[in-house]
Amino acid sequence: MRTTINPAPIGSFLREHRIATLPQLKAALRTSSTMTVFRKLKDLSYWSSYSHRGSFYTLRDIPDFDQQGLWSFHQVWFSKYGNLIQTARQFVQESVAGYTVAQLEELLHVECKAALLKLHQQDRLERESIEGLYVYFSDDPAQRRSQRLKRETFGPEMTVSTAAMGHELKAAIVLFHSLLDEKQRRLHAGLEAFKLGHGGEQQIADLLGLDRHTVAKGRRELLAGELSAERVRKAGAGRKPQEKKLRTSSDGSKRS
Repeated sequence: MRTTINPAPIGSFLREHRIATLPQLKAALRTSSTMTVFRKLKDLSYWSSYSHRGSFYTLRDIPDFDQQGLWSFHQVWFSKYGNLIQTARQFVQESVAGYTVAQLEELLHVECKAALLKLHQQDRLERESIEGLYVYFSDDPAQRRSQRLKRETFGPEMTVSTAAMGHELKAAIVLFHSLLDEKQRRLHAGLEAFKLGHGGEQQIADLLGLDRHTVAKGRRELLAGELSAERVRKAGAGRKPQEKKLRTSSDGSKRS
């Protein structure tokens, strides 16, 4: 009969220490079995780090991920996208103009050369040599063309902050979208989809949590150019018109 091990010690340990290694979790459970630890972690739901070769663990609800989907504790890095391979691919896919190895390493704070090379060998990312440097691009043809064009536009002086603009821009789009009314949201979604070009409607729908047909409708309305300008002020609002004052002359007649 298999002994039932309570996962509570792991949960308590991680809530106190935030992150832990496998040996630390074994000690907390008082077991030498790796499978036992992972079974209990699975019951609790967990993240593994993408740095330090995935050797650190934390509970699912502990990380406070930033806008880029990253979180660190004592220089140990976690990603909402998963391990280093998954995170590297997601960052390149969403980038404005692709990444060199150095640019992605500056963003992820870990060595990325092996991960990017593996993704390229698996045909999950494309790679081109530009001015003596390998640049990694999306495996989606339309997205890759857009990234390549922007890379050419910015030239060799492109910085990592420029290359990473995609993540911050998406956060800004979502925030701005939340401030609009229903009709404005549809038009805004259509505009952003138009700017992205091929495949943009689905990308914006996924980003903003909209139906793709709603985005398409907003795009059609914009391109048709038949939108009627609505009154900015309600009827009767604004400054009151001034009536002409009547002046009375010395002879008693009224003058304007």
